[in-house]
Amino acid sequence: MPRLIESPTVVQAAGNLPKRIEEYAGRVNTGHEELSVARMVSPEGWVEPGQRPEFRELTVVLRGLLRVEHEAGAIDVRAGQAIVAEPGEWIRYSSPEAGGAEYVAVCVPAFAPDTVHRDPA
Repeated sequence: MPRLIESPTVVQAAGNLPKRIEEYAGRVNTGHEELSVARMVSPEGWVEPGQRPEFRELTVVLRGLLRVEHEAGAIDVRAGQAIVAEPGEWIRYSSPEAGGAEYVAVCVPAFAPDTVHRDPA
């Protein structure tokens, strides 16, 4: 029988400014290890540390602009667009434009702090 997820769990975010992460499915909210699904809301000027995660991350931008830096440059992902980062790629996310960004991230396998491998501060 299908299981309703009544609400997400808010989890701690990394970065220079507060960002809201609402995990709907994943290790924290539902115990899923095979994937995680989270809604993110980041403010204008937010930047997180670079990372080299062990998981594939598919991100769909719902509102605003999400900048994804990578070793060869940067890609601006706007509302209605998506991006896929493969395991082992260095990436850094930010929301540089006015109004910030809202997006959904799906990680396969599920996001875990010990598998994201953030750059030292």
